[in-house]
Amino acid sequence: MNITLNDTIVTNKLSRSEAKQALLKICNGEFNRSQIAAFITIFLIRPIAAEELSGFRDALLEAGDKIDLSTYKPMDICGTGGDNKNTFNISTLAAFIVAGAGIPVAKHGNYSVSSVCGSSDLLQYFGYQFSHSPAVIRKEIETAGISFLHAPLFQKGLAHVSEVRKELKVKTFFNMLGPLINPSSPTVQVLGVFDTALTKLYDHILRQTNINYTVIHSEDGYDEISLTGNCKLISRDDNKIMTPDELNCKKIHPDAIKGGRNVEESAKIFTKILQANGTKEQQDVVIINAAIAIRCYYPDYSLKNCISMASDSLSSKKALQCFKTLTQN
Repeated sequence: MNITLNDTIVTNKLSRSEAKQALLKICNGEFNRSQIAAFITIFLIRPIAAEELSGFRDALLEAGDKIDLSTYKPMDICGTGGDNKNTFNISTLAAFIVAGAGIPVAKHGNYSVSSVCGSSDLLQYFGYQFSHSPAVIRKEIETAGISFLHAPLFQKGLAHVSEVRKELKVKTFFNMLGPLINPSSPTVQVLGVFDTALTKLYDHILRQTNINYTVIHSEDGYDEISLTGNCKLISRDDNKIMTPDELNCKKIHPDAIKGGRNVEESAKIFTKILQANGTKEQQDVVIINAAIAIRCYYPDYSLKNCISMASDSLSSKKALQCFKTLTQN
């Protein structure tokens, strides 16, 4: 396939198989940076189709390294990023709270492309050593209740696109793929997305898997439950919009969940919240995101019970202990 902006894929959608083959060629280094930039730009010109996103997912799952963590039955909590809201690291905090509540977590993450501080930036700041070793990762789950899967270690083929993405400085379809390609293939996932249309694409793709999922999108553009407005929640059996009141929370102002201006400031906010010393608004946001994740893992639990479990994990410092165990190993 000759990838240029004059290619018919500007107007004609790729089949799932064609999309898979195109991205496999990119991962194999068969195209130069200009061609890759052109290919990415096509999907900035027009919306990506469900079959195309499915094909890209197929390619990355095939090309990437895998790790078997099925013995632990972990879940993942991962957002697409790319919402340009510069919040603090809500999903990463929620992951530690879920682990503190006794649910194994295999957190998939990466460096930030379009925001100040991604989950990998944050954990690396705290001295955490990324690992590709199954033995190390399994030990993390056994001792800390959570492991961290740094995407570039498992998707080495994406090194061919990383610099192009940084230069473009906009969210691309690669942002859409992150939560869909966890190398441990967890069967329970909470996936935050930055766009309403993407909730439908995710739902379409995930229905073809065995994953028990909840897709989250706040209507004012956040890829998590922000409590700044209504939130859309989609699962295999449900599709609803919930207000903060319906989530047993108060509506908050966007400024209440702003992140730091750099990694150091982001780390300070993260630490303060994890020590249960954050503001009420900060704690409410991480607790409700963790509660929805707990409910995804235990669908029969009431929301009230899940909120209680998340609150206890944070206030009792169980979440903090999970963090310390993970980062100090």
